[in-house]
Amino acid sequence: MPSNKCVSDASITQFVNCRILREHNLQREDLWVREGRILDPEKLFFDEKGFADERVDCEGCIIAPGFIDVQINGGFGVDFSQPTLDAAAGVRLVGQKILEHGVTSFCPTLVTSPPSIYHQVLPQISVQNGGQHGAGVLGVHVEGPFISAQKKGAHPEQFLRSFSSPGLSDLLQTYGSLEPVRVVTLAPELEHSGGVVSELSQRGITVSLGHSAANLSQAEDAVQSGASFITHLFNAMLPFHHRDPGIVGLLTSDRVPPERTVFYGMISDGIHTNPAALRIAHRAHPKGLVLVTDAIMAMGLPPGRHTLGQQVLEIQGLHAYVAGTKTLSGSIATMDMCVRHFRHASGCSVEEALEAASLHPAQLLNLSHRKGALDYGCDADLVLLDDNLNVKSTYISGEEVWRKKT
Repeated sequence: MPSNKCVSDASITQFVNCRILREHNLQREDLWVREGRILDPEKLFFDEKGFADERVDCEGCIIAPGFIDVQINGGFGVDFSQPTLDAAAGVRLVGQKILEHGVTSFCPTLVTSPPSIYHQVLPQISVQNGGQHGAGVLGVHVEGPFISAQKKGAHPEQFLRSFSSPGLSDLLQTYGSLEPVRVVTLAPELEHSGGVVSELSQRGITVSLGHSAANLSQAEDAVQSGASFITHLFNAMLPFHHRDPGIVGLLTSDRVPPERTVFYGMISDGIHTNPAALRIAHRAHPKGLVLVTDAIMAMGLPPGRHTLGQQVLEIQGLHAYVAGTKTLSGSIATMDMCVRHFRHASGCSVEEALEAASLHPAQLLNLSHRKGALDYGCDADLVLLDDNLNVKSTYISGEEVWRKKT
């Protein structure tokens, strides 16, 4: 009886001589791609009697899912929080540049700013797929201004805001629109925050707890209301205390609903977090660790004075300070640097280091059916790396978008 299946005549690419990250392990097998998706070779062979149109010799490289950066403030001279008539051009430039660091998707991040900045910048940033033009945009991460003055870090205090009601009116007034917003960082101890967290979560917007002086009970209440992320763990929050561990205590809290995972961002640049603290977090809750760069416009630029939103920063080596102070303000590390440092500092496996930059952020954003994995049907967003986790080439939807020059 003839099959009524529709067999695609699109070209098929076979990646050979590689180790692919699948099911939490590096496996020696080929990877097949068609129409931008990972293909099941058994169905290709047995159902379609198909074969590869093109073979890519990976020369023994590791193939991992493309990295996803959910907190990046800019880079290469671009500050997403600066007013501009063409914010989209800045996003494209950063998206293009981060391809060489293995990033295939990202969330442009705006730090605490006056409403006029959000109203001008946010409408110019839209969710879009990646490609030759650069990494894909998954939505905007707005970090503030609904945060604690006590733990503001580099955020300008004069623009901080509180909630006047448990609904979204304050956010809509501040941001202008929630349409491009994918992640909101807020302080859960602010009055009316519980209702705000609940409303945002119901809209599918990820709520992150950060820049906060919350105790553990307040943090747990926020998770019960729908919060699922912690912004740069240990930084800009109360330090761990054995009688009240604060937000850090969420990593081992027994009040997190059993079907939920609390994820937490880590700036693994060797500066923001001591390696011992990195190890403590990873060993306490390895499945929740999400590597973020928290990169600022000075990433990729020489030392000197630069900006982050409304603040002037000074770059000294790998440190970024608010000018005239020793207050850290973002990072100049790239994602591949963070992956390598995390592996070295934590002693974790190669697989764990790679998943912290791919699978976990995809799970956080409820995208793991498409991104962050090399399962059949997932987007063929790939990064090829050597054994030292140096990026050799980057692919989006199965198309090479960057290759290291030899």
